[in-house]
Amino acid sequence: MEWEQLDLNPRIIAAVKKANFRSAKEILCVSGADLQRLTRLSKTDVQRVHCSVAAVVRKAKPVTALQLIRGECPVLEAGHRLSFACPVLDGLMRGGLPIRGITELAGESAAGKTQFCLQLCLSVQYPQENGGLNSGAVYICTEDSFPIKRLRQLITQQPQLRPDLPPALIRSRRFSDNIYIEHAADLEALQACVSQRVPVLLKRGLVRLLVVDSVAALFRSEFQADEAVQRSRHLLAFSNILHHLSHEYGAPVVCVNQVTDVVDGPNPGRCDYGLVGSKVLPALGIAWANQVMVRLMLRRLAGQVQSDSRSSAPRKLEVVFAPHLPRASCLCGVWEEGVRGIPDDHSDLQPQGSS
Repeated sequence: MEWEQLDLNPRIIAAVKKANFRSAKEILCVSGADLQRLTRLSKTDVQRVHCSVAAVVRKAKPVTALQLIRGECPVLEAGHRLSFACPVLDGLMRGGLPIRGITELAGESAAGKTQFCLQLCLSVQYPQENGGLNSGAVYICTEDSFPIKRLRQLITQQPQLRPDLPPALIRSRRFSDNIYIEHAADLEALQACVSQRVPVLLKRGLVRLLVVDSVAALFRSEFQADEAVQRSRHLLAFSNILHHLSHEYGAPVVCVNQVTDVVDGPNPGRCDYGLVGSKVLPALGIAWANQVMVRLMLRRLAGQVQSDSRSSAPRKLEVVFAPHLPRASCLCGVWEEGVRGIPDDHSDLQPQGSS
């Protein structure tokens, strides 16, 4: 530790050095009485030492609740969310995705999980007053190739999905230029991507959304059933990187997850992560569930929903758990312009024969 960094009288610094303290950790781990005894300084001087060392070690100044309410800390963006670009979906999520933390979107194949992720990659590029973060997105593919044709279709249909926005604003967005696509074929490539390349984009302010589609594919394929401990260790290391990136740069992380069948039937005495009675559960078990802040389940239902003479298979988006949300759900559909929620009282958008 460079003692010259401390805003202290040279006399006090000399006394601390004489007591053989070599690091800030050593000073902060010693009580005031012991530090006073070892350095022979007064009680006031010892308090100054503790305050000065703590100020150097602390990476950021503490923020009060009053500062958050007044909006004096824009970096924290109190209350801001990343919009789904749909009032119904945003209503379910109380504004959209939280800026910090991991949001998991789990569901069976063809449920529409990738459609949600693509829509978020476009929504994040709008200004904050329009529900975005005014930045780009990183999309990491671990299963299939990136659906570039569908992305182009969504881009051309943005005026239909966002009629509330000025057409000039939509035209000014260079959507495809701000989506950075990565393909990871194994865990080593995935770890290298999130620990080396993604931080560079975040630090430069080029992106503020990270999508991993999907998190289960590599962890399920590279570990056998008897390697649960090793898989859990790799999962924790991977999630720690995601949490660090999200909290350091204020970037939402969306992880798509597969599901696994419930073979022995629902058991109320077992931890089913809030889905007691469901025939499927999110993959990777409780080791991964404990790393997720918001868990969403997407299910494809039977029947059809209508919108402007167009039909779509209805989907059910359900909040399984979240620290700020109750258990709730809503119906939605996937159309050419994107994913839109179905209002409960909309007479033209009712599922027919759904279950």
